[in-house]
Amino acid sequence: MKTPLRMPRAAVAALTVVALTACGSGSGSSSDGTVTLSFLMGNDQSTVDTTKALANAFTQANPKIKIKPEVIAGGSEGDNIVKTRLSTGDMADVFWYNPGSLLQALNPGQTMVDLTGDPVLKNVKKDYLPVVTQGGKVYGVPAAAAAGGGILYNRKVYERLGLKPPTTWAEFMANNDKVKAAGVTPVITTFKDTWTSQVMVLADYYNVQAAVPTFAQDYTAGKTKFATTPAAVAGFQHLAEIHAKGYMNKGFGSATNEQGLKMLIEGKGAHYAMLSLTLPPQLASYPQAATDVGFFGIPGNDPAKHGATVWEPPALYIAKTTKHLDEAKKFLAFVASPAGTAAVTKAVPPSGPYRVEGATLPANALQVAKDLQAYLDRRATTPALEFLSPVKGPSLEQITVAVGSGLTQPVDGAAQYDKDVAKQAKQLGLPGWG
Repeated sequence: MKTPLRMPRAAVAALTVVALTACGSGSGSSSDGTVTLSFLMGNDQSTVDTTKALANAFTQANPKIKIKPEVIAGGSEGDNIVKTRLSTGDMADVFWYNPGSLLQALNPGQTMVDLTGDPVLKNVKKDYLPVVTQGGKVYGVPAAAAAGGGILYNRKVYERLGLKPPTTWAEFMANNDKVKAAGVTPVITTFKDTWTSQVMVLADYYNVQAAVPTFAQDYTAGKTKFATTPAAVAGFQHLAEIHAKGYMNKGFGSATNEQGLKMLIEGKGAHYAMLSLTLPPQLASYPQAATDVGFFGIPGNDPAKHGATVWEPPALYIAKTTKHLDEAKKFLAFVASPAGTAAVTKAVPPSGPYRVEGATLPANALQVAKDLQAYLDRRATTPALEFLSPVKGPSLEQITVAVGSGLTQPVDGAAQYDKDVAKQAKQLGLPGWG
C-alpha cells in the first residue's frame, strides 16, 4: 500500500495499512451465541501490540464477542489486495487502514459502513473526523495515537546551552549557531533514507495553511502551486539554508534514520526534522529517549501563529459486507473510548495524544507526546497536506535530497515538484489539471 512518507515498515508501524495474506474473513457465530469478528490488522510489532491490547480488553468486557485477527502483510501489493477484497465483498468485518486522502481510493460509499451521526463517534475528537470523511459521510474511528511532524530536539543539549524551543525560524537558526559553536551537530540529516528528507517540507504545512487557509483545496483543484506560493517554497528554502550554513552532520548523505535517532538521543546532534512516531521503537535500547527528547513544530515567521503539523492516526473501518454490524460497531465504540486508549497505552507508549475525548496521556508519557498535546490544547495544529489532498508526487524525496544537498535551488525544487504533482493529479483524473 501507499504510505504517507514512503517510510520503512518500522517507521510507519502506527501509520501503515497492511494487507491480507490468508483467505476468508473468519467471522461467524457459535451455538452458544458467541460472535467472532474478523479483524484485518498489521503484522509489525506496534500494530500487533495495539490490536492485541484492544481485542483482549474488549473481549474481557464483552465475553460473547471474540476478535479474530487475520494473517496480513504490508506493502503496495497488500494495498491492492485490500482494494480487491473490498470490491469483491470478501473483506474482514473490521479493518485497519489509513485516514485522509488515501481513503478515497477505497470507494467508501460503496464498500464501508457509514457511521455519520452514529453513537460510535460520540468520543471521537471533532477535528479528527474530516480525515475519515468522504463525500460528507464519516467512516472510521482513530485506532492509535497521533504523531507530530516537526523538530525533535535534545533537551539535555538545550538545558546545557541555556536554549529555549524557538517560535520563529530566526530563533531556530540562532539556536543552531549556538549549538554549532558548542561543537554539537545542529541539524541531524539522514539522506541515505531518502524519505527522511521530506519531513522539513511536509511538516512545514501548518505554516502554509496559516498563510494561505485555502491552499489544500486550491492545490487539489490545480489552482495553486508550490513554486508560486511563498509559504510553500519556504520548506525547500529551509533545507537549503541548513545546508548552506554547514549545520548538517558529516556524512549526511550516507546516514540512516536509525543513526540519526541515535545521534539525537545521545546528544551528538541537537535537532532532527522527524515524526514523533519514530521514537517509541528506540525506547528498548535508549529508555532516556522518553524524557531527553522533546518536540516543537517547524517555526514560521510570526511567534503569535506558531503551531505544528499533525500526522493523524490510522483508523478502523467496518466493511459493508459484515454480518455482525452491531458487534462491529460495539468494538469500534470501545476503540474510540477512554477505556480503549487506556488499554493501548499499557501496551504501546503513545507518540502523541489520542484523538478521543476523555483520553489522557499517562504521567510518564513520552515528552514528545506531551509537547504535541500542548499544541493541540491551544488548537495550533493542522493535519499534514497528505491528509487533506490526494495529490502527492512520488519524486518529492529525491527532489528534497537534491535541495538539501545544495544541488538544486529551492524555487527550482518546488517547480520540479509541481511538475511531479501534475503527473499524479492527471493520473487520478482530478478536475482542473488538464
